[in-house]
Amino acid sequence: MMELKEYPFKVGLFGIGLEAYWCQFPGLRERLEGYVEVVESKIASYGAQVVNLGLVDTPEKAVDCGHQFRREDVDVIFLYVTTYALSSTVLPVIQRAKVPVIVLNLSPEASIDYKQFNSLKDRTKMTGEWLAYCSACPVPEIASVFRRANILFFQVTGMLHDDPYAWKEVGDWIDAARVVHTMSHNRLGLMGNYYGGMLDIYSNLTLHCATFGGHIEIIEVDELSSLREKVSAAQIEERVKYFEKAFDVQSDCPREELERAAKTSLALDLLVDRYKLGSMAYYHKGTGNGNEDTMSSVILGNSLLTARGIPVAGEYEVKNAQAMKILDAFHVGGSFTEYYAMDYHDDVVLMGHDGPGHIQIAEGKTKVRPLYVYHGKVGKGLSVEMSVKHGAITLLSVVEKVDGKLMLLCAEGESVKGPILEIGNTNSRYRFSIGARKFVEEWNNYGPAHHCAVGVGHITSKIKKLGALLNIEVNQVC
Repeated sequence: MMELKEYPFKVGLFGIGLEAYWCQFPGLRERLEGYVEVVESKIASYGAQVVNLGLVDTPEKAVDCGHQFRREDVDVIFLYVTTYALSSTVLPVIQRAKVPVIVLNLSPEASIDYKQFNSLKDRTKMTGEWLAYCSACPVPEIASVFRRANILFFQVTGMLHDDPYAWKEVGDWIDAARVVHTMSHNRLGLMGNYYGGMLDIYSNLTLHCATFGGHIEIIEVDELSSLREKVSAAQIEERVKYFEKAFDVQSDCPREELERAAKTSLALDLLVDRYKLGSMAYYHKGTGNGNEDTMSSVILGNSLLTARGIPVAGEYEVKNAQAMKILDAFHVGGSFTEYYAMDYHDDVVLMGHDGPGHIQIAEGKTKVRPLYVYHGKVGKGLSVEMSVKHGAITLLSVVEKVDGKLMLLCAEGESVKGPILEIGNTNSRYRFSIGARKFVEEWNNYGPAHHCAVGVGHITSKIKKLGALLNIEVNQVC
């Protein structure tokens, strides 16, 4: 995934307490500050840059804290509830910061040591000890105020120490927030035009900008064709050698086709650099002009771009370029796919697509094969053939709903061994817990376009958090 150096991803953190406690219970404040430092260390271990503002214990400090979070440009805030605190020490922070908030209700231990606690005898000391454990106490108050203030919030409930479940939840929220950050700064290039008649893939570009943020750059195919003329013979020779390292180039691939693909690959790199693209969708017939030569030689170059974190979707499928970018931002791949066939003997769905594939998530080395016709498209040339790594996979579709909003549709399954169609396309065999027949029907019921993206691993828990942060609907089929 391309890193954003100008606008780094930042996580805000603050704890809360009640100023009146500090003089009543010596050592309590220092103890709670130590808890906040533990949380900071754990959040930083997920690779996040943490802006820790410490304990906020008065409404005045809350206002200052909110302004500071805005100045620091944090993407998400973790509110660590260390003990009882007034909701007036929380609301000004979030109102001013205007970013999503995750409430951490984390007890320092699994339970109070009742025997040791009751042996203290001194009721002042006992109360101070209890206050170090009562993080759950003000959460309803905070939740009530957030609801009444129309502030979206999320919760992680558990223990500060020795709680893998709670800290996995925290890690998932951080990953999801990082993807929101990536999408909000992404530059999506759209080159060419829609494949005529595919009504399901037509997209509302304004809706995508409004939902995910980022920028959409409209690009002419002529520009890519022009950039091809700037490529030297020496560069082409070097790129062909790189093809032979990156791919399993089959012996029947003509040298002139490899050179043609290399020329276009280098031009694609120039195009991406010119517009600082983080993803792209493309299609163009190019019949009877120089653009046909360009557009019939893009597959290898687009596969290399996809592998380096700039996913490229064919058939001008904007929604799927977004889905691929989301999966790539989660570091699980993001390859273009659609139904190929049903295998009722093995209860699997064959899925794949022509055009570029994500070679970083391939089972083995991706083959390059010559095709004498691009089915349903103009031209001929080289194509890639690969299957997604065997093991856990996640499918993701960005769906435009009838109400004019976007939805995320996802499913978890498994890429399994078995025969594939050796036709020079990406294709895999996927098994789902609900069976092939039910999966297809359930997936189709949500009305997605016929394309989707596939990544490795099971990450629907993260996708659901992404949807929550974006305030859009998420549905999981299995």
